[in-house]
Amino acid sequence: MGMDERTTRVREVRHRLGRDGPRSTRPHQRDFETVTLPERDCDLLRDLLISERAETVIEIGLAYASSALAIGEALVAIDPPRPRHVIIDPFQDRAYSDVGWDLLQAAGLDSIASLIRAGSSTALPELLTEGFVADAAFVDGSHRFHEVFVDLYFLRKIVRPGGLIVLDDDWTLSVRTAVRYFERNLGWTAISDPFTGGTLRHINDDPTAEAVPRCRALRLPDTSAEPPFEQFHPF
Repeated sequence: MGMDERTTRVREVRHRLGRDGPRSTRPHQRDFETVTLPERDCDLLRDLLISERAETVIEIGLAYASSALAIGEALVAIDPPRPRHVIIDPFQDRAYSDVGWDLLQAAGLDSIASLIRAGSSTALPELLTEGFVADAAFVDGSHRFHEVFVDLYFLRKIVRPGGLIVLDDDWTLSVRTAVRYFERNLGWTAISDPFTGGTLRHINDDPTAEAVPRCRALRLPDTSAEPPFEQFHPF
């Protein structure tokens, strides 16, 4: 199958998911619409990864696979010699009935994607021990502050210097606060405007607060050197 055919196959599955929704959802009202990354944001994520020429991507959280399909489309479009997409999700089978993974298989992306059915707090250190290195990460797992912080701690060691970390739901205070530590103390810098054309949410869902893009991309510094502990900046 040629690259154009592979891209078409992924896009057809993405379009069908956006049009018809998944074959099943969790028993929560409007769960698919609440959990899944909107199609326009997925397009922006895909375009960002293509512009970065990312060849290896790690993703935390699969759910209904909207973002995973977009990442897969980017990898197919880039067409590197050894594309790799590692996904971590401990709830894919028991909470989502493998809907997301089945969609990746339908799109033919299981040839480049692998699913780790474990929590990120155990999977990430194991990947680090194995020497796994990624060009970019997409983070949409737990939104509890301490778990976001742990994800970012390990991703800093897994994503190569100068690579990208993209976060969903940057409008939540827990995610924004965790990221702020790494910006203030470790030199992470936000990339200007890659998601300004996407979904906007008011910070903390407060209608009087600033509306910000749902997703945010940050560039890691070109060196992974540790800062002196005396230079800690409160966040």
